[in-house]
Amino acid sequence: MEQWHDEGSLRDEATAATRRGGRPASRPPERNAPIDEVVEAKVREVAGPHRGARLVERLREAASALDRERFSDARTIARSLLDELDDIAAVHRIAGLAAYRLGRWPEACEQLEAAEALEHSATDLPVLADAYRARKRWARVEELWTAIREESPAQETMAEGRIVAASAAADRDDLAEALRIMSTSPRVKGKVRDHHLRQWYVVGDLHDRAGDPIQAARFFAKVAEHDPDFVDVRARLDDLGR
Repeated sequence: MEQWHDEGSLRDEATAATRRGGRPASRPPERNAPIDEVVEAKVREVAGPHRGARLVERLREAASALDRERFSDARTIARSLLDELDDIAAVHRIAGLAAYRLGRWPEACEQLEAAEALEHSATDLPVLADAYRARKRWARVEELWTAIREESPAQETMAEGRIVAASAAADRDDLAEALRIMSTSPRVKGKVRDHHLRQWYVVGDLHDRAGDPIQAARFFAKVAEHDPDFVDVRARLDDLGR
């Protein structure tokens, strides 16, 4: 299995507060592979009514395991369904997201690419980009970041893609480019949401790593103002003498 030892991910700390811990840099969507009536109908069309009913049940078990963070179980169940349901995007999506959360980067890329080929999902693109980032496939990361920008999806998805793209730049020691990418985030209008906090934290971390403690403290303070318990933001401010 391909391994990735991430020694400076911008996303680890911010993700830990919002994605309940773990090493990957992007936050997999919380609405994990819904098994709705459309998916059920596709499964029954492929496998027939009787066998299809059993496969739908197993697919729901896989989705439930993923939502409950039983990633090994989700991966095992989803992969067992691929022989019969290779044309169902939801199966590949669950397998891919589970592999991602387990740090199985090539497998995550393979399965999420297969899901995307069958059924486009903008929310999966940052996760796929981050799996490629883990493999140092920089050109593919940039392609996916361009696709996200061109699609202009929901703000949270844009934020995830922006953080992954900045992380990729920082992984190559280009902190200036990482900060430039993060600077493209729009101003907050209305209620401050979780993805705003994650982006501010990442910008603060970047400034800290770039040797600019004043700007780092400014962004960490913005995070702490809205959520003083966000990850280790209070410790980061203490370290900066604030």
